[in-house]
Amino acid sequence: MADNSLGSESFARIDETDDALFYEVPRLVTHIDEPARAALAGWFRAHLPAGGDILDLMSSCVSHLPADGAYRRVCGLGMNEDELAANPQLTDRLVHDLTRAPALPFEDSTFDSCLITVSVQYLVHPIAVFADIARVLRPGGICAVSFSNRLFPTKAIALWRATGDADHARLVGYYFTEAGGFEKPEFTDLSPDPGRSDPLFLVAARRLGQG
Repeated sequence: MADNSLGSESFARIDETDDALFYEVPRLVTHIDEPARAALAGWFRAHLPAGGDILDLMSSCVSHLPADGAYRRVCGLGMNEDELAANPQLTDRLVHDLTRAPALPFEDSTFDSCLITVSVQYLVHPIAVFADIARVLRPGGICAVSFSNRLFPTKAIALWRATGDADHARLVGYYFTEAGGFEKPEFTDLSPDPGRSDPLFLVAARRLGQG
């Protein structure tokens, strides 16, 4: 389960200073354009259980959930208190640094779904984080990891910067497989209008066991 199975250099970043310093200033932006946001909200509407408990991991000022979605809990875990406070879809908020502490501060089997939206490229300990996602998901719960071609390059890991979309999808699938506790991950191309709007891809896997 060690992240260094790919080599420690794969997870090096241009900026290795404390992440808390980088995220100290709030960035109240959406990171993907409106067509991509709509495509993602549509996928969430189709795949996330109504009335469920959702963990929005690496959250910010927007969760991209459908506006008409009815969920019991949407817990946002992120790096900036102001960004989380500006997110109206969150029911509760927690500032937590996954680089310093990959273990998630939740009990076993707490959530029905976990979202990592356009931010997986910043995980320095991804396999440890994915293993803990499996722990906090209920059996049958889904983890959905979406990504585009946008990033803060100085904080993205070297392996992500050096590869393209297809390899990014394979890398996220590798995280699921190496972490254990998940069914086979599935890839979806959600790009709404190739060449005209932001590309958007998603890899999802369910927690082993019956829901």
